[in-house]
Amino acid sequence: MAEEKKPAETAKAVKEKKGKKNVAFKKIGSFFKELKSEVSKIVWPSAKTVVNNTVTVLVVAAICSVFIGIIDWIFKTGVALLMELGQ
Repeated sequence: MAEEKKPAETAKAVKEKKGKKNVAFKKIGSFFKELKSEVSKIVWPSAKTVVNNTVTVLVVAAICSVFIGIIDWIFKTGVALLMELGQ
């Protein structure tokens, strides 16, 4: 059985392959142009705003941890009392 040879690629097929590669590079270039445009629209907060927000987060976290600690102590004490009454 003789092996069949594939016909050589036509000039049109070669041109289409190159065209697809060019489209891919154009899409990548377009992506980075749009990315640069979007990044330039970012408004960064001032240092004072960052400090104020950080302090607010720390204060709220401290208040929440104290609240959870108090609730935990109440439940722990309540369970200990129930255990003593059960004996």
